[in-house]
Amino acid sequence: MKRRDFLSATAILSLLGAAPALAQTKKAQEKAKKPKPKPKTNKKPAAAASETDSTGAHSEPRNAVSLPDEPAPNWRGYDVRSTLTLAPTRGPTRLWLPLVQYRDTPWARSLGHRWQGNFSQAGIYRDPVADMEVFYAEWPNGGEEMRLELTSQIATQDRHFDITRRNNVAERTEVLRRCLQPTEQMPTDGIVHRTAERAIGRVKDPLAMAKAVYEWVIDNSSYDPQAAGIGNQNIGQMLDSGRLAGRSADISLLFVALCRSLGIPARPVFGLRLDSSRLFGSLGVTGDLSQAQHCRAEFYVPGYSWVAVNPSDVRKAIHDEQLSLQDPKLNVLKKLLFGFWEMNWIGYNAAQDVNLRGLNGAPLPYLAAPKLETPEGLFDPSSGARLNYAVRAERSAL
Repeated sequence: MKRRDFLSATAILSLLGAAPALAQTKKAQEKAKKPKPKPKTNKKPAAAASETDSTGAHSEPRNAVSLPDEPAPNWRGYDVRSTLTLAPTRGPTRLWLPLVQYRDTPWARSLGHRWQGNFSQAGIYRDPVADMEVFYAEWPNGGEEMRLELTSQIATQDRHFDITRRNNVAERTEVLRRCLQPTEQMPTDGIVHRTAERAIGRVKDPLAMAKAVYEWVIDNSSYDPQAAGIGNQNIGQMLDSGRLAGRSADISLLFVALCRSLGIPARPVFGLRLDSSRLFGSLGVTGDLSQAQHCRAEFYVPGYSWVAVNPSDVRKAIHDEQLSLQDPKLNVLKKLLFGFWEMNWIGYNAAQDVNLRGLNGAPLPYLAAPKLETPEGLFDPSSGARLNYAVRAERSAL
């Protein structure tokens, strides 16, 4: 049995109970034997303009760089609907929202977007350097209540890492170089490098080094749901303080910084939870998703390409499910989330030090939630008096 199959089966059996897991596995096997329709793809060229339907809503045809169509019995479709209402302001008002990663992968596909509202101008632009897409809208006067509804159609299936299968597709040199650079939040020298060296000991193999860093982060960090902001802590200062507590981005950035200090390309992936979890209830979400931003991470090893990790969800499960360090469920989860992403989540981007088009001011550390700019400054969804923001995800047919 392949490692990914063993880990997935073990996790489901241990965490969800044997009977439901066996029934689910049998059902999946029966479905796999039947031919399934391929996910819909839009063949229009990448530069296609947005369209307007009979209701007045705008849409953009899917313009992703597509992978070849392949049998995908486990794909799940979602309509992710974001609704924003902005209080009247004096002067020009701009809004930016991150969109799901536009490059198709074996675990996520963007199928298109549509939007409507009383804006004067709106659309989608792509930042090739940051490798992300952003939706923007403008209200030049801001004298009335501003409204926007954006719906994104996506498809996801769980992401697995199989150590027995090597990948000959190499990443671009400029991408790997960027994923080795320090940032203002993530220094890679001093205490960061010393900590990483202690974590790996005498290990020299890159894959084993990243695994040692992953385990060190889980063993030494803690999940703090009350931490201010998301990913706003400086990793060097965290290590100096000895208190490695934070939310998902803080824990993921700690992993990324330690890997980069060892010469292993790594990056955070900012995104949004959008469904319940088969592993633990605390690792999923339903209903309003406006506070469901969640950060994961991945690292690069030649011969295997990018490998997914999710150390923050291990720490979140320990905190929310009150697991002891000796709990066998925890051991299974630790093994599973090195190389596995449960795709009840979508990734937006891996961008740091983000320069939003048209934004007045310094770059943002990251973009995981809407940003609103008025003549009075920059605001986010936590500014309830300025921006009423709600997100919901509904299952859809592919």
